Amino acid sequence: MLVLVGGLSSCSSAVSINPSLPSDSASTSDVSQESSSGEFTNLEDAVYQQINQYRLSRNLPPLTLNDRISKQARLHSSAMATGQVPFSHQGFDQRIRAIAASIPYSSAAENVAYNQGHRDPAQQAVQGWLKSPGHRQNIEGEFDLTGIGISKNAQGEYYFTQIFIKRR
Repeated sequence: MLVLVGGLSSCSSAVSINPSLPSDSASTSDVSQESSSGEFTNLEDAVYQQINQYRLSRNLPPLTLNDRISKQARLHSSAMATGQVPFSHQGFDQRIRAIAASIPYSSAAENVAYNQGHRDPAQQAVQGWLKSPGHRQNIEGEFDLTGIGISKNAQGEYYFTQIFIKRR
């Protein structure tokens, strides 16, 4: 099973900081605790490598992985996995505001996916995004930074978030 939500993108010239952003201490009782090491780190790296391989095959510059962006992506994947938010782009504006506090940007986009029961969940998510015009548009977009976050719930469903940023 693979589920995608349409790719989301936005442009912004001014950003205000919202103090009600998801905290690092969000409940993760139903989520595997491996997100900062092991399986999830390997999966996040696999997504990053596959996305950049695809971009290079299209003569596009590779994206640079950014820890602050990945932190927001991980928080969103965890929130989806625990059911704090639905599988969606809900909270995208808040994630981008948190990123903008340290990275001035001109445009941003996000891809999300979830899957279950695949030998290679990262490859399944990336291939699903590439088959979807909206997600592929984000992957091929004029972005220079990215962050990737993956989480898994007790049912074995993997939740993926990739955020794309174009710095000013």
